[in-house]
Amino acid sequence: MAERGVPMPRRLLLWGGLTLAAACLSALRIADPVAGASGTWAQAEALEQVILFHSVLPRMAMAIVCGAALGLAGALLQRVLRNPVAEPSTLGVSAGAQLALTVATLHAPGLMEAAREGVALAGGLGAVGLILALTWRRGLEPVAVALAGMMVALTATTASAALILANGEYMFSLFIWGGGSLAQQSWGPCIAIAGRLALGFAAALLLLRPLAILGLDDSRARSLGVATVATRLAVIGIAVWLAASVTAEVGVIGFVGLAAPALASLGGVRRLGAKLVAAPLVGALLLWLTDGLVQLLAGVGGERVPTGAATALLGGPLLLWLLLRARMFEWPRFDARPAPVRRARNPAGMIALLGALALAAAALALALGRGPEGWTLAGGPLLADLLGWRGPRVAVAAAAGAMLAAAGTVLQRVTGNPLAGPEVLGVGTGAGVGLAVALFALSAPGFAIELAASAAGAVAVLAGILVLSRRPGFGAERLLMAGIAAGALCSAVLTAVIATGSPQAFQLLRWLSGSTNDATPAKAWLCLGTAAVLLAPLPFMVRWLTVLPLGDETARAVGLPVHRCRTILVVLAALLTATAALVVGPLSFVGLIAPHLARLLGLGRPAAQTGGAILIGIGLMVMSDWLARTAAFPYQLPLGLFASLLAGPYLVWLLGRTGPRSR
Repeated sequence: MAERGVPMPRRLLLWGGLTLAAACLSALRIADPVAGASGTWAQAEALEQVILFHSVLPRMAMAIVCGAALGLAGALLQRVLRNPVAEPSTLGVSAGAQLALTVATLHAPGLMEAAREGVALAGGLGAVGLILALTWRRGLEPVAVALAGMMVALTATTASAALILANGEYMFSLFIWGGGSLAQQSWGPCIAIAGRLALGFAAALLLLRPLAILGLDDSRARSLGVATVATRLAVIGIAVWLAASVTAEVGVIGFVGLAAPALASLGGVRRLGAKLVAAPLVGALLLWLTDGLVQLLAGVGGERVPTGAATALLGGPLLLWLLLRARMFEWPRFDARPAPVRRARNPAGMIALLGALALAAAALALALGRGPEGWTLAGGPLLADLLGWRGPRVAVAAAAGAMLAAAGTVLQRVTGNPLAGPEVLGVGTGAGVGLAVALFALSAPGFAIELAASAAGAVAVLAGILVLSRRPGFGAERLLMAGIAAGALCSAVLTAVIATGSPQAFQLLRWLSGSTNDATPAKAWLCLGTAAVLLAPLPFMVRWLTVLPLGDETARAVGLPVHRCRTILVVLAALLTATAALVVGPLSFVGLIAPHLARLLGLGRPAAQTGGAILIGIGLMVMSDWLARTAAFPYQLPLGLFASLLAGPYLVWLLGRTGPRSR
């Protein structure tokens, strides 16, 4: 049963109050230029008119039309994908558009002047096309779509950050703009967005009947004469066009497309036609109100947090709230049990082979590299000279890969979900929030303090997710969605902090992209020592990792203290993730795929799988660091980005390996 809406008097009072609050904030902003004007009366009046009609009023109008466009885009995507958490941010549309705009700014600035909207649309369509390709065989299941969208969005965001970092601090303003700034200097962009909104709304009304029928399963929709694939692609195209147009003009505005349809439904709007009208209105009100609050809270030096980053702070809590209240998943459950694979006849021999491959990767990274004269295979005195620089990087990468792989193995076995991992559950970004607190609270925190703060953030996020997972009916699918929501919230916090433009913000941006450039012998020894200490207890927890995936009742029946064991394992996984993320950033997907690769090699028992996953993680991370160092010499590319590119193909296969599902 759908949830009952809010009673009509309360509904009117709520929306009326929010509209009045937004109008009052706008009135204060309109009065601000008048109060701040100086000089003669004529000069003051002229200045007031210029500021009012070319900056203040266009910005208010832009907030309204952008919010309406995103609200309509979110409503269309949620309807056509039958996914209550689909919107431009969760589907990677905004991140893809931002990446395309970043690339065009650097390498084809003429396109930004002549066809900026086309560039953004190409990026958004590319992101959505990749997500559809990943999840089409699974019938566009909500969990699969959200997971693929998270992967695409994180990869695109990291690539954008890498390009900005590689081109110096003068590009930092591009990141701030990408955070969603509504500041305007003319009416032109607002009129353009309003025109596209009108066309998009008209197209949505023309497709109203097919959209209503698509609420049924595909077989029934086809029997009623609806071309499901063509209709679905057409509606997705309209939604992506609207979202990309907003991104091209003002940057990324997060989660308005999620909040507007959800709040419209909770306000009592049930019919599709009414929702296509209500969602844009709610979106316009939300963005108008948020932008007014951002301007009201701006300091003497002006706004330091873009409006888009402020709206993104609403997304995580809203998604968590929806998880607890709404009926999120009406399709077949995402299969949490891995497909059976043949066990290795000689697990010890397989582990020895993986160890040899990891050593070979480390030797390659130490000896082979690029210099001013091209590729060089170092040896003798040259290798001894290079070890002081390459050795710490390889050691840090190896330690991080081992810790992420171990954390992923623990999380997958504790949750009984093969798609659980430090990256998917938002643990890495939680560590980033802890790091941000340390950077801003202390003038020069050392590595030990940064590690402690990162660990605290990671533990808090993972503990919160697992507390939610203990609620009745909160299965594996909702656990993944809770992790994505937590990751979105933490990412929004990091975006808001980075958008301040402070030195700490630039340091966080470097951390976000993942790099071992600043690895020193002291840091390498500290990372190796920390990894050894944290990995040492795992052999004594093999029985826990064997029994917990069988379920709580079975674990209790064999005398296992479930709550205590799960708590210890969760804290251990969070500490492993926090330490690794501190040195290589939050994005790699090594913690997700290393346990899978170990299992596919026949290492199914907990001890063998953990050992194999650790060696695979070491090899993947060391090779990623080597590629990051050599691919674009003399520039240093992000380690996290290369690791995600190596892991991405496997995730593609993992999402698409099952056949079509009935819908």
